[in-house]
Amino acid sequence: MATAEPGALTIFLGYAAGVGKTYRMLLEGERAAREGRDVVIGYFEPHARPDTIALTAKLEAVPRRRTEYRGHSFEEMDTEAILRRAPEICLVDEFAHTNVPGSPHAKRWQDVQQLLAAGVNVYTTFNLQHLESLNDQVFQISGVRVRETVPDWVVRQARELVMVDLSTRALLNRLQRGVVYEPGKARAAMANFFREPTLVALRELALRQTAHEIEVRQPVASPAAAPVPVPERILVHVSPDPATVMILRRGWRMANYLGAECFAVCVHPPGRPPSPEAERHLEFARNLRITTHSIAGKAPAELLYDFARQHAVTQIFLARPRQTAAARAFVARLVQLASDRQVIIVAERR
Repeated sequence: MATAEPGALTIFLGYAAGVGKTYRMLLEGERAAREGRDVVIGYFEPHARPDTIALTAKLEAVPRRRTEYRGHSFEEMDTEAILRRAPEICLVDEFAHTNVPGSPHAKRWQDVQQLLAAGVNVYTTFNLQHLESLNDQVFQISGVRVRETVPDWVVRQARELVMVDLSTRALLNRLQRGVVYEPGKARAAMANFFREPTLVALRELALRQTAHEIEVRQPVASPAAAPVPVPERILVHVSPDPATVMILRRGWRMANYLGAECFAVCVHPPGRPPSPEAERHLEFARNLRITTHSIAGKAPAELLYDFARQHAVTQIFLARPRQTAAARAFVARLVQLASDRQVIIVAERR
């Protein structure tokens, strides 16, 4: 039975569909059930894979909740029913899934957060391309902009991260044999996202990310073991420029790797709030758990530099200026002022 203590999250991570994440999750759930633990399936997506479906036979499944939307009926995970059942472990497929409008939560990872808060341990599956901070890198690798993303801080909450690996040739062989998708869909997949160079790059990215996640979970050495470095602090300039989202992801990842504090700062004219575009970018930064600030004033470069100086910022991230005199002047002035700090001007790779 669930307790008042928060549940533990275990993520089975892969670099693409078909590597075996769901199969591994079900194997671990079945093993836990054999050991006498109370295990249920909260949500499982069969994808017509007989071997995977066979693993569910000995596990209890909580019935799904039906939701009507635009004249169609959809099935989603019934979080309230799982909470009433109160298992020790709940298996939840497709962590990044977007729920149908009208559901209690917009995203399945938010349903999982509710289960964890109630003391239910959750095993879930997740593909690397859905990690928010890697969205731009995945787009550059695959040419596909992933719309369903999970904030990094959510994944960081996992007590255990299990990399489910498979060689790219073996994955392509599975596709060709119809193990992953039915033949028509498999052929389309291999002509698009599932090209071998794309899969190789995604696999390498997944392995690096998993290694990093393991590293950040290692216990911190005693302060006496090594000299204390000067702490890094990163500032990301927030503007209406669409490239701001990419800059925020880049700054957050740098802060994550350095263990640094990260600020997102918007400078706007006095007497007016930030523009709707800039406010959306500030909200995006909050979703990444970046500390946000809005500063009103007529000298944006000077105000941004003053903020950097007062908060001991070591690195400033800016978008490459668009072809306007004001944007170029702002960047040039900030670079001149911040000669004692690292200023990184990030260009969009197209």
